[in-house]
Amino acid sequence: MANTEPTLTFYHSPWSRAAAVRWLLEELGVDYNVHFVNVHAKDGADESYRAIHPHKKVPAIQHGDLFITERAAITIYLADRFPKAGLAPSITDPARARYLTSLVYSDSVFDPCVAMRAKGFEYSGRDFSFGSFEDMVKNLEKSLAKSPYAAGDRFTAADIQLGSSMAFTMHVLKVLPERPVFLDYLGRVLERPANQRAAKLDEELLRAHPELLAAMGVVDASAS
Repeated sequence: MANTEPTLTFYHSPWSRAAAVRWLLEELGVDYNVHFVNVHAKDGADESYRAIHPHKKVPAIQHGDLFITERAAITIYLADRFPKAGLAPSITDPARARYLTSLVYSDSVFDPCVAMRAKGFEYSGRDFSFGSFEDMVKNLEKSLAKSPYAAGDRFTAADIQLGSSMAFTMHVLKVLPERPVFLDYLGRVLERPANQRAAKLDEELLRAHPELLAAMGVVDASAS
C-alpha cells in the first residue's frame, strides 16, 4: 500500500527555539523536509515568511494543508499525530495533565521568565502573567525532585521542550542556576540518540549557511 502520509515541512533555523522541534522530529522517526529560515538576518526572516508565521519566527510546521506555529502546539500535534513513538500520554492517562502543563509552562512561563532575567529587567511577580523568575526556578526544582521526568516516571515530548530550554538557558545564556536536580535531569535527557542526531544535523545545516554564522558572529559551526 502506498504511503498516504502528507508531506511534513519543518521551518527551522539552528541555534533557536526550533531546535527542540528538530529533536522531537528525530524522536518520532518520521520523514520531514527542512525549510531553512534565516531569523538572524539584519531585518529578520524574509517578509514572505510572514505568511507562515505572523511574527516571522521559528519553529513552524506544515503538514499537508495544515500550518502550525508555537512549540507547545507543534509538540502536542506531532506527538498525538504519531502515537507509535509513545511520546504523549493518552487522553485517558492521568499523566496527560502533568504532560500538558509542563509543555505549556515551558513556553508561557519558563521562556518569558528567562528572557526577562537575561535582559536584566527588574519586576514584581505580580506585574506579569508569567510571574517571577525565582518562583519559576523553585517550581521547576520541586517538580524535577518529585519525579525523573517532566510528566512523571517516563520520558515524553514534554522533556524535549523542557530539556532543550533548560540546556540553552543554563549553558549558553548562563541564566538558569546549575542546581544538582537540574544537572541530573539534563544528564538523563540530553544523551538520547535522537537529540545527538538533531545536533549533528543542525551543525550540517549551519555549515551549509555561512550567512547565518556570520550574522551571529560565529566562525565554527561545531561550537554549539
